[in-house]
Amino acid sequence: MTGFAEKRFYFRTLSAKVSIRSLNHRFLDWNYKGDQIGEVENRLRAIAQGRLHRGRIEVSLELSFLDPSNWELHINHDLLEKILSSLDRLSSRMKTSLKFSVDNIFSLPHLFELRRKSFSEEQAAFIEKSFEKTLDEVLKMRKREGKEIGKEILSHLNKIKLIVNRIEKLHKKQPSLIKERMRNRLKELSEASLSEEKFAEEAAFFAQRYDLTEEIIRLKSHLDYVLELLSPTNEESVGKKLDFVAQELYREANTINSKSQEIKIIKESLAIKAEVESIRQQVQNIE
Repeated sequence: MTGFAEKRFYFRTLSAKVSIRSLNHRFLDWNYKGDQIGEVENRLRAIAQGRLHRGRIEVSLELSFLDPSNWELHINHDLLEKILSSLDRLSSRMKTSLKFSVDNIFSLPHLFELRRKSFSEEQAAFIEKSFEKTLDEVLKMRKREGKEIGKEILSHLNKIKLIVNRIEKLHKKQPSLIKERMRNRLKELSEASLSEEKFAEEAAFFAQRYDLTEEIIRLKSHLDYVLELLSPTNEESVGKKLDFVAQELYREANTINSKSQEIKIIKESLAIKAEVESIRQQVQNIE
């Protein structure tokens, strides 16, 4: 599911601009860019993993430090002494005074380094809290989108239910076709003078091969389970479970397609597979 939120937060020593974008992905994929925050990034990732199960999560963090005490200036004194000593010798040789401006000095490479101090626990906690509040907004957007996806899935489920009911009615008429095939088969076997035991085996084979009762029962059971997962009272993550059930629905439709001897039932099973394929595309993204 997708979502985006961007918020700015203020603390007494720094401010933080947090941006979070959620994109569709089968698994949880963390992507951070922005100011280097060291170990705090791991803490933010852990927060995301605790509240999300799927999606590419792109996080950007921009920090502004309001207190100069957050920074440390490191000077390469040995290098600076060499530069100034060389400047003095050159001035003496040229018999003129050569000087560096402050801008010139700071532009020299490897001479100065401005380092940010490590975050205090208060600052780290502020960044975490800012991240959580921004993530709350993203989750609200994902939840709204999830409800819309759920409606689409329910629409496909209702169509599958109607198809299953039609298959069940057609299946009740199928015994006459099976009897005709069995009659012809038994006639062939009788001409071969086989035993009664063999006749019984053939009869059982035909009854089992073309009976769709178990597949229809399983289809109905899977549909009921999907409705249970999509219930508004269910707060757990259901994306991966829905993905699995969709595969089971597809498998049962395949079995009906291979076992049935009625062209109308075969067409209905193909219709189920088309609806299930639409569901599978949707549940890849749902949380």
